[in-house]
Amino acid sequence: MTMDFTRPDAAVLDELKSVLGPGGWKESADGARYFEDPRGRFEGKACLILLPESTRQVSEIVKICNAARVGIIPFSGGTGVVAGQLSPDNENAIILSLERMNKVRDVLIEDSAIVVEAGCILETIHAVAAEHDLTFPLSMASKGSCCIGGNMATNAGGIQVIRHGNARDLCLGIEAVLPDGSIHSELSPLWKNNTGYDLRHLLIGSEGTLGIITAATLILKPVDPETSTAFCGLPSPGAALAFYRALRKALGESISALELMSGFGVDLVVSHFPDLANPLEHSHDWYLLVEAGGSVGIHAALEAALNDCFEAGLLSDAVIAQSESQRQSLWDLREYTPDANRAGGAFCNSDTSVPISKIDMFICETVKRIAEIEPRLRINSYGHIGDGNIHHNVLPPEGMSKADLVKTHPGIIDEVRAAINVATRMFDGSISAEHGIGRLKTADLETFAPAEKLRTLRRIKHALDPNNIMNPGALVESRG
Repeated sequence: MTMDFTRPDAAVLDELKSVLGPGGWKESADGARYFEDPRGRFEGKACLILLPESTRQVSEIVKICNAARVGIIPFSGGTGVVAGQLSPDNENAIILSLERMNKVRDVLIEDSAIVVEAGCILETIHAVAAEHDLTFPLSMASKGSCCIGGNMATNAGGIQVIRHGNARDLCLGIEAVLPDGSIHSELSPLWKNNTGYDLRHLLIGSEGTLGIITAATLILKPVDPETSTAFCGLPSPGAALAFYRALRKALGESISALELMSGFGVDLVVSHFPDLANPLEHSHDWYLLVEAGGSVGIHAALEAALNDCFEAGLLSDAVIAQSESQRQSLWDLREYTPDANRAGGAFCNSDTSVPISKIDMFICETVKRIAEIEPRLRINSYGHIGDGNIHHNVLPPEGMSKADLVKTHPGIIDEVRAAINVATRMFDGSISAEHGIGRLKTADLETFAPAEKLRTLRRIKHALDPNNIMNPGALVESRG
C-alpha cells in the first residue's frame, strides 16, 4: 500500500489555498475525520485538506497539482472500506473533499432524471426524488452518509442490484475534472449516445484514478404502488437458490431485493441489538429476505408464490410484513449486520462475487478453508444472493477479542483473506464485487487479475494521468 507523493512546497500550498479562500481548506491537524477508516484498520495522513464548492475550483486545483506533480486523494462520504480515500503511509497527500458540492442542480421530470453534485448524500437524493413521487433505486446501509460521487467512483451496488443494476446502470451522464484540469461535461439525460468510447462508464468505477467526478445525471423511476417483504427460513444457500428460481418464475422481474443471511448472523444481530428480534418461531441455518415491488396486487402474488413453494417443499418457514413498521424491522436485521460484525470483533471482511449457480459450493469451500486455519473462528456469511455477491465476515473464537486473536495468531488476517480469495478464484469469481480495490486490494488484484487486464488498466491510467496525480496508489499504479 506504500505510496509516493511529491511534497508540495509552501508556494504550491499557498496557491491552492488562494483558489478556495478562507473557509475553503483545512490544515491536517483540523481534519481528523478525513483520516478515519470505517473499519478501524488504517489511519490516513495529508498535508492539506481542500474543500472546493464548484467544478471550476476543482479544475484549478487539479491544474496546480498536475503542474507540481502533487498527488490528490478524492474524498466523498468517507464510507469506503478498501482505503481508497486514505493515505496511510505518506503525509504529502492533498485530500480533495467534495462535501461542499452538494447541490441538486435540476430535477428533469419528463426525462425521469435528476442532476446532482458529487457531494450529495444518497439519502438526500432519495428524499428529493420522493417529493416528485419518483425514486432513485440505489440503496445501501450507509445511505445516510455516503455521497453519490463515491457511489459512482466505486460503481456501488447495494441491495437492489438484482432489479435495478449497479450505480453505472443508473447514471445517464457524468461531469468530471480530468488529470490535466480540463472539464469533461456530458450531463444531458440521453439514453442513447453512440459517439465513441463511453467516458461515463470509464470514469464510473475508476475510484478517482482517472478523474474527479463532480456531478452526475441519475435515472429516476416511478415509485412502486405496492411493495411486499418476506423473511424466510431455509436449510442452505442451495435451497435458497432453488427457492429463488421458483419465485422468479412466479414474480418475474418484480423481485427487487434478495438478501441471504446465516443463522449465526441473525443471532449475532439480535444479541447486539436487543430491540430487534427474529420474527420466525423456530431458528434456521439460513434466512432469505425477499422484497418485491410493482403494481397493486404484488403482495398477494408474493403470498401465493410462497404458498406454492411451501407445497413444493422449497420453503420451511416464512413471514410476510403486514405494515411498514414490520417491513422496516425485517430490513433492520440485514442493515444492522455490519454493526453487529464490528461489535463482535470481526477481523476480516470480504466482498466477493461468484456465478449464482456456484454460491453454495463457494460458501462451503470458504468455510472449509478458514476452518483449516483455525477451527474455532466464527463466520458470518451473507449478501446479495440474486447477483452472486457474498460477504464473509470472520470473527474470533467465542470469548476471545480481536486484539488477542491477532496477538496470538500473527498473520491470521492475511491467511484468512488469502483463503477467501483462493476460493473465489476456484469458482470463477471476483475479489471485489461492489467495494472496489482501493489500496487494500491492490496486491490481490496483481495476483488474481489476468495479466492482459492489468496491462490494459495501466495503459489507460498512464494515457490519461501520465503524472500519476489522481489517487496514486489506489486500484492500479501507472507504469509508463
